[in-house]
Amino acid sequence: MCRKTCSRGLFYWVLMSSFFLSCGGNKEQLSDEVADIVGKHTVHFTAPPRRIPARSSVDAPLMGNGYTGVTIAGEPEAQTFYLARNDFWRLKSALDESYPCVLGKVELSVPALKGAGYQVEQSLYDAITTGCFTQPGYTVRYKTYVGASDDLLVLELTLEGDTTLQGQVNLSLLGEKEMLNKPPLERVFPDIRKEGETSEGVYYISRAFEDSVDIQTCAAVAMDVKESRDNTFTLKNGQPVHIVCAFSSNFKSENCQAEVLRTISGCSLKSLEQAEQRHKDWWHTYWEKSYVSIPDSIIEKQYYVSLYGTGSCSRDELFPPSIFGTWITQEWPFWNGDYHLNYNHMAPYYALFQANRLEQAVPYIQSMLAQIPRGNYYSEKVTGIPGGILLPVGAGPLGIETTRRSLFMDTYFKGWIDHGEVEDEGFFMGQKSNSAYAVINMAMYFYHTWDKEIANELYPFVKGVATFWENYLQKEGDRYVIYNDAIHEGTIGTKNPILSLGLVRLVMNTAIDMSDFLQIDMDRQAKWRDVYEHLSDYSYQERNGKTVFRYTENGVDWWGDNTLGIQHIYPAGQIGLASDSSLLQIAHNTITEMQRWIDFNGSNSFFPAAVRIGYDPDSILAHLNEYSRHTYPNGFQFQNPHGIENWSTVPNTINQMLCMGNQNIIRVFAVWPKDKDAKFYHLRTEGAFLVSSELKDGVIPSVTIESEQGRKLCLQNPWPLMNVLVDSNGKQTEMSGEYLEISTTPGTIYRFTPRKEQ
Repeated sequence: MCRKTCSRGLFYWVLMSSFFLSCGGNKEQLSDEVADIVGKHTVHFTAPPRRIPARSSVDAPLMGNGYTGVTIAGEPEAQTFYLARNDFWRLKSALDESYPCVLGKVELSVPALKGAGYQVEQSLYDAITTGCFTQPGYTVRYKTYVGASDDLLVLELTLEGDTTLQGQVNLSLLGEKEMLNKPPLERVFPDIRKEGETSEGVYYISRAFEDSVDIQTCAAVAMDVKESRDNTFTLKNGQPVHIVCAFSSNFKSENCQAEVLRTISGCSLKSLEQAEQRHKDWWHTYWEKSYVSIPDSIIEKQYYVSLYGTGSCSRDELFPPSIFGTWITQEWPFWNGDYHLNYNHMAPYYALFQANRLEQAVPYIQSMLAQIPRGNYYSEKVTGIPGGILLPVGAGPLGIETTRRSLFMDTYFKGWIDHGEVEDEGFFMGQKSNSAYAVINMAMYFYHTWDKEIANELYPFVKGVATFWENYLQKEGDRYVIYNDAIHEGTIGTKNPILSLGLVRLVMNTAIDMSDFLQIDMDRQAKWRDVYEHLSDYSYQERNGKTVFRYTENGVDWWGDNTLGIQHIYPAGQIGLASDSSLLQIAHNTITEMQRWIDFNGSNSFFPAAVRIGYDPDSILAHLNEYSRHTYPNGFQFQNPHGIENWSTVPNTINQMLCMGNQNIIRVFAVWPKDKDAKFYHLRTEGAFLVSSELKDGVIPSVTIESEQGRKLCLQNPWPLMNVLVDSNGKQTEMSGEYLEISTTPGTIYRFTPRKEQ
């Protein structure tokens, strides 16, 4: 799939360039505009980070290329670069025995900088990090990055001032402060560690898990100081020192230690210049896939910080980032750093489809497809449904199950078993919805691309989840009912949880559309359609004099935090602006009653749910500004241990406010204040359309839509009282009405403008 993803990226670039040309611009103008918008946002760190090393999200500068992650810590005189990889885990299907690991660290020591002024900045546009440490009479600077096209960490040190400084750099494996060992609940498992130095002065480390694991893993790093034969160096005015690290793993090469040594041997100063240019080129292309420009600089910065983070940690197809991204600084991470399937693993990807960053979403897809065999097992073993997919809460790479029952669980967490949260070997906490939750991003990928190869790849999972639910549901009269489920972890035995009702509708609709699109399993559609049309309605209640959603029909009625009470709206996508007005009013009431704008878990669904139902846009933006301020400089939410899941919140909310494409209708600026100028380019909508438009002085000059797959287009008329001219392929037609519907041709660009009065 890697080759297909890369070729698709090139195809999109060609289409983007043709679009810009059609609008009277050119590639250079596109590049300049994106450079101006993204380039003005720099991340500033004015003091050394304090939440590092940590088992959760950190407050430090983050770098990465989707494979390797580097986290920067330490005082000016002792900078530490923590090294981790998406594909370096301990892989064992058992509770608390599988987690992403710390690979090692680079420790940069310049004793003369003790007490120096501290400033670290990150350019989002170039993905280059710079450090500046100032003492009276001299300044030491560094420039560093993790190569987007070369698996390298490059660090260039310079001195400004009439003096000479001595320094040392050490490449080492993790130490005591990166490890936890407080038995019996915190365990250290045997690993194989190697470190050494070659005759050429190249240092190397490797770490491996080979015993008592299901899948063996190994990763390696090699480091070279280009201007020295050992790990010491001398800084002189105007004479840079270059430190280079190369990375690999057993999943990328047969002998990863030999591979990194071979890579380092080929790193000349000239090749490093070329690597830096390739790095910048990758990031510039990444930013040009789509962009937004809005007047709130706080929100706009968080928008791009979030996409920088996702671009830095998600590219390895078989190894998605953990809850905390690729920035693992202490073992073992909270929640085993795993792929938690009752939302945490899904949420980081919500924004990627509309932001047109499909490459970053592929790892999620592959991680879930790898879980199919285990889902089949639990479906049949726990519920007696063959061919279905039922998943517990904990997953890892390559089909690993991170929460599987073990002697450790039986000994120290027997309460889970006694309470019924463990069924067979699986830790479900009473929830049957994990597999349906896993379909969310698959559905988004499918509906935003209508790519037949992708659909073929996703369909077995979607079909398996549909098979589970069509057999698990109970028919009572003219409706299907969900029994023995849980809306929140441990709320076992509830009836018709509102989240599951929304997710099952999503699953059935997606299964029908995929089956029809692929022309397979046509005989299954009648049953799926019957479930979709006759699934129990949502439940309601009165709170503070207004009708709101009830969390279950029988069981939990309300919850004091989290956002499960509105997730049938988003991400399940079952309520939108085209829904019944009374249902929309109840949704509005529920959003107002919940007020979960800054929530420990659910802000990433609460904001887009508010947009989907047309909540007051000024209120949404005010809360989003507050949310964007409630962060560390790296974009992680302040005092929230969760990590990358929160990076979807701002991009997803803004994209949907500017361009909403659901319920088979594209709407531009539908939930955006008409007195706030805004502009967007190539936001992707359902139907595989790339949409661009602008709002200036309360007026929308035009809307440009590119059709990738030639599907039917329905645009809500941005100028409802005016006729509209549609230009495509040199032809012009005139349309009118609330909705503008046209049949499109693949690869064709359509430009909509209001007809001016004669």
